[in-house]
Amino acid sequence: MVLVADKNMEAVVRTLLEKRYPALQICPVQVDIFVHPRRDPGVLREAEKFLSPFSEEYRYALVIFDYEGCGQEQDPPEKLETDLKSRLEQSGWQERCEVIILVPELEVWVWSNSPHVPQVLGLTQQQVNQVLIGFPRNKLGKPERPKEAMEKCLHLSKLPRSSSIYAELAGSVSFQHCADPSFNKLRVALRKWFPPSRST
Repeated sequence: MVLVADKNMEAVVRTLLEKRYPALQICPVQVDIFVHPRRDPGVLREAEKFLSPFSEEYRYALVIFDYEGCGQEQDPPEKLETDLKSRLEQSGWQERCEVIILVPELEVWVWSNSPHVPQVLGLTQQQVNQVLIGFPRNKLGKPERPKEAMEKCLHLSKLPRSSSIYAELAGSVSFQHCADPSFNKLRVALRKWFPPSRST
């Protein structure tokens, strides 16, 4: 089972697990995804309470939320992940759970060199490049403010931000050269739990 902080994350995770499992190099997975009603802070503070009643019903628990807006940005994300994973393990999910914090937020997964990104955002590559000129980049070359960069692109293309855009991006962008630490952590956990030869 998966606990996420909002509908956009749900759309991304559902697409990844239900449609992109060959690209993730995992077997087909049956998954239930839950959206916490109190979004990022709710996931951070209450995930173990939310998931504990399901510990005998599901094999694994995956928790995903944004660092920005979680309410504890004074602590490093690594500490928050470790602390929450420890609480989950103490509540019945020992060695069957993983915590993924998106730094700073989900939109960091949007930005790659894939030609599908401009297409899904309704722009040309040149238009996207013009937008990104105004955003400082992190060490991976992604905009440091990924959500604002995405919103500026969507404003330019006059497309409303919606879960369907996130699902379309998750369904089309290549993972081959993805170096984002949170995405790679997700990929490692999924490959460990659901190797390609295993059926669920």
